[in-house]
Amino acid sequence: MEIYEGVVAFPGIAIGQIRYYVSTKESGYPHAISDVKQELDRYHRAKEKTLEQLKELYSQAVPETKEADTLRRQIQILEGTGFSRAITSMIASEKVNVSHAVVTTRDEMASVFGSLKDEAALNRVQDIREISNWMTYILDGLPKEEEILHEPVIIAAEHISPEEVMKLDKNKILGFLTQEGSPVSHASILVKTMDVPALVHVPADAGWDGRFAIVDGYAGKIYIDPSDGVLQEYKKRRKLEREEKEYLLSLKDEEDVTADGHRVHLYANIGNLEDMSQALDNGARGIGLLRSEFQYLGRESYPGELELFQAYRQAALTMGEGLVIIRTLDIGADKKAEYMGLSDERNPAMGNRGIRVCLQKKEVFKEQLRAIFRASAYGNLAIMYPMVTYVEEIREIQRLVEEVKASLHEKEIPYKDIQQGIVVETPAAAIMAGELARELDFLSIGTNDLTQYTLAMDRQNPQLKERYREQHPSIMKMIEMVVREGHKEGCWVGICGELAANTALTSRFLRMGVDMLSVVPACILPVRRSIRETKIKS
Repeated sequence: MEIYEGVVAFPGIAIGQIRYYVSTKESGYPHAISDVKQELDRYHRAKEKTLEQLKELYSQAVPETKEADTLRRQIQILEGTGFSRAITSMIASEKVNVSHAVVTTRDEMASVFGSLKDEAALNRVQDIREISNWMTYILDGLPKEEEILHEPVIIAAEHISPEEVMKLDKNKILGFLTQEGSPVSHASILVKTMDVPALVHVPADAGWDGRFAIVDGYAGKIYIDPSDGVLQEYKKRRKLEREEKEYLLSLKDEEDVTADGHRVHLYANIGNLEDMSQALDNGARGIGLLRSEFQYLGRESYPGELELFQAYRQAALTMGEGLVIIRTLDIGADKKAEYMGLSDERNPAMGNRGIRVCLQKKEVFKEQLRAIFRASAYGNLAIMYPMVTYVEEIREIQRLVEEVKASLHEKEIPYKDIQQGIVVETPAAAIMAGELARELDFLSIGTNDLTQYTLAMDRQNPQLKERYREQHPSIMKMIEMVVREGHKEGCWVGICGELAANTALTSRFLRMGVDMLSVVPACILPVRRSIRETKIKS
């Protein structure tokens, strides 16, 4: 039996087989080669195997369908000369490994064709990416996602991006173990919606693949090839954990009212529409944060207004009278979409992200605003803007909102005048809470970014994990200040960051006057229990 330790990102117990996940992004790291001919032979073998598999899929596809057209284009690219010549030329002239040559050629061609913006060019970009990813899987022996997840497994990885988390089948995940990351990284936040144990800073490697393990998401330990005694002990603990969850489910239909009668709004944070059912299953009364990035990540071009509208309409209809707060596109930092053409930055967490991107790409922003306002006719929607730091930004947003509403009115498209708010996630926004609140209906405190910007500590930096304190006194004072100043201006104030799920702080937040707590679905019932046990008036 081997025992390892990590940092807890989400609690729980998992027992099962490990699958080591390798991103195709990791497979393209360059290294020098000494035998060019051998590397070229590797490329040609991988190319032929890729062609063989594509042709097999094409023979099974229904003729004249989108799938058949895509496969035919991809076969033509591989059988043509341009793509192959670029790769073999790079291997021969620069004496680099074939995986690096494939990935570099993929990125260069995607950049060239992606700038053309027409449908044929965008199709070519997507085809090149899929071919290249397929080939790197073959070259490096990497398992495809769909092959990894035939049965429930514990995912181990060096690192995993928010985009990759969103692609995984959450019904086949028992737990997560990563070398890198932090408990409050965007990837970890998305993992928490799966309600499985997750540890970061774990010494996982490819040698763990296929081994049997126990993940203790309470103590931060991993037992690989556990002894019978340890296995039996954890089976008992898992049984108790499930009994606790069954008890909490008895609170699903209970009201969010303190022991002395004070009503609180308890909502769910979700990353996509699939999480809606989990939120409802856990008794969420609304959605306090719908991360709209799920419609922009993992694709080759911007979603259209109709696609956006249909998703927001579905969210509104699903929640009925329950409030659904849609956060507008919060791209940047570790959430990137290559087709947006955002430049690389030395310090992306402090750079061009959130509302800053949206106000640069006004037409993209207005398209999302139109979709949200159109969908507002079908339910109870609200809108929330990320990374706002200036009153002038809110006023610029409002000018765009008025343009959108005027356009809808002119076309006789129904919409509602919905609530608008911001995420308070910088010290600037917290200090200016009163002035900002005068322009808004609500403030929602994003404690994850607020903490890293206040402490001047990168929340994903493993060197700072002992010093990074989410409950630093300055954060508590800022929350109290935002609530006070927001209420003065007639705004309701909520918390949508990870601290909202900390049941040790529930009574403190309620005594501060926090009106709403929004947490991942798995944390709703524990927080409901804390609310119902709290007495605000001592």
